[in-house]
Amino acid sequence: MADEMMSTTKVVPVIMPKWRAYYDLTKPRVVALLVLTAVVGMSLSVPGGLPWQLFIPAMLGIGLLSSAAAAINHIVDEKIDAIMGRTHNRPLPEGRVSTNHAIVFAGSLALLGFVVLMVLVNPLTAYLTLAGLVGYSFVYTLYLKRATPQNITIGGLAGAIPPLLGWTAMTNEVHPNALLLVLLIFTWTPPHFWALAIHRKDDYAKVNIPMLPVTHGVSFTKTQILLYTVLLFVVGLLPYLVGMSNWLYLIGAVTLNLMFFAYAWKLKFNADENTAMDTFKFSIIHLLLLFVILLLDHYLLPIG
Repeated sequence: MADEMMSTTKVVPVIMPKWRAYYDLTKPRVVALLVLTAVVGMSLSVPGGLPWQLFIPAMLGIGLLSSAAAAINHIVDEKIDAIMGRTHNRPLPEGRVSTNHAIVFAGSLALLGFVVLMVLVNPLTAYLTLAGLVGYSFVYTLYLKRATPQNITIGGLAGAIPPLLGWTAMTNEVHPNALLLVLLIFTWTPPHFWALAIHRKDDYAKVNIPMLPVTHGVSFTKTQILLYTVLLFVVGLLPYLVGMSNWLYLIGAVTLNLMFFAYAWKLKFNADENTAMDTFKFSIIHLLLLFVILLLDHYLLPIG
C-alpha cells in the first residue's frame, strides 16, 4: 500500500510569484546595505536631524539606481550564472524572468531613480549615482571582472560611493570626510570578496573568471586578505583621528577590525573548509555594524 501511494504521489513544484523574481533581480540585501551607508553619509554631513524633503527622495533615488545596477549585473552575467553553483538559481538562469523583460525593468528603475535625484535632490548626486551604476554594471561586471584578477580592487570603487552620494544629497558638495567614508568601504571590499572567491574558486575557474584565487592561488589570496585587514584597521582609525567621530566609534572600529583580522589570520594559518565562508559572512556583519556605530556615535556624541 505504501508503495502504491508513493507511485501515485506527484511532486508539485513550488511556483514563486512573479514579483519575487523581479525583487530578486535587485539584490535587495546588497542594496539595503548600500542604502544604509548612504544614510550614514547623509547623517554625518549635517548637524541634527535630516530634512525629510531631501532624505526620502535621496534614499529612493539611490535605492532605485542601485537596484538597477544589480539587475544589469544579472543580465550581463546570465550565462556564467547558469553554470556557477552559487548563482544558477537566479531569476534569469531559471527562466523566471526573460532577458528582455529584465532589460526593460533595469532601464525603468535607472531612469526613475535618475529623475528623482535630478528633480528632487540635486544634479551632482544624480550624476554621481549614475556614474556608480555605469562603474559597477559595465566597467566592473562587463570588463574588469573578465579582464584582470585585480577586478574587485579597481571595480570596488563603484560599490564604495554610496556614503558620498548621501553626503552630496544633503550638501550638494564633495567633502573630504565623505571621501574618507568611501575609502573605508573601498579598503573593506577586497578582503570581503576574496574570502568568497576562495570558497567559490572552482566555480570561477569553471567560467574563466580570473579571480585572484584562480590566477594567483589560494595561499597568495589569503596573504592579501590578511594584509588588507591590516590596512583596513589603519583606515578605520581615520574618522576618529580627523575629528569626524568620537570615542564610541573608535572603540567599535578597533573591536570590529581586530575581529576581522582574527578571521583573516585563521584563514591564512589555521583554516578549515568553512573558514573562508565564515570570513565572508563576518565581513558583511563588520561593515553593517561599523556604519551603525558611526551613526550612533554621530547622534549620541555629537562633535563640537
